[in-house]
Amino acid sequence: MKNAAVTGATRGVGRGVAVSLAAAGYCVFATGRTIAAATVPEGVIRIPCDHTDPEQNDEFFRQIREQAESLDVLVNCAWGGYEQMVEDGKFTWGLPFWEQPSHRWHGMMDAGVGAAFECSARAARMMVTQRSGLIVNISFWPARKYIGNAIYGISKAATDKMTSDMAHELRQYDVAVISLYPGLVRTEAVLEAAHAGWLDLSNSETPEYIGRVIAALANDPNTISRSGQALVAAAVGAEYSLTDIDGHVPRPLTLEEV
Repeated sequence: MKNAAVTGATRGVGRGVAVSLAAAGYCVFATGRTIAAATVPEGVIRIPCDHTDPEQNDEFFRQIREQAESLDVLVNCAWGGYEQMVEDGKFTWGLPFWEQPSHRWHGMMDAGVGAAFECSARAARMMVTQRSGLIVNISFWPARKYIGNAIYGISKAATDKMTSDMAHELRQYDVAVISLYPGLVRTEAVLEAAHAGWLDLSNSETPEYIGRVIAALANDPNTISRSGQALVAAAVGAEYSLTDIDGHVPRPLTLEEV
């Protein structure tokens, strides 16, 4: 059996990835500060973890090494950037950088980019030894254009650059690193916004869809040729003729329409 680690799997994209990788036959190690309450398959190994704490990261990977002979896939979904978008009745998400609350930097850079770096470093030590593996960093379009606020763009650009440089250093060990862009994902927060009439879900994806894409990438012997790239999940899914769990085929978003 192959093994996968998914961070930030309590809800949203992370939960969907954990569900799909388990369905694809992986033994999944899933983290989250409240992972014990997550709706994931019974076989998923839940490990509570705050990825801003190095000791908790060490313990997470100690448990993987103890229970698994290898680590085939790491998916970095942990992310704190969407918390507290409204404060004291004011929508602070779209404020200019000099008016942004300091917690937003921490949520995106420390709990997001920093957590992905820390987990990737620990996973790489296993993957370099076995000379195989796939690391996926969940990123998004603000790496390429202004969307929402400056910190959002900084964090996603940093994620893509981190992916590119990690791929450069890992390529000789046949370990691939990819940034993957979801589309409009029907997470809990997105569904709330849609019910309020703020979003059109006609070209949306379930959280499980990107997990199907990752499973296909992990099983493709040529994925190393994509290492270092930022890929759109729906475009990759189309290459593999994948459907979402509801049978829908998401259309890849373009930079212009995001």
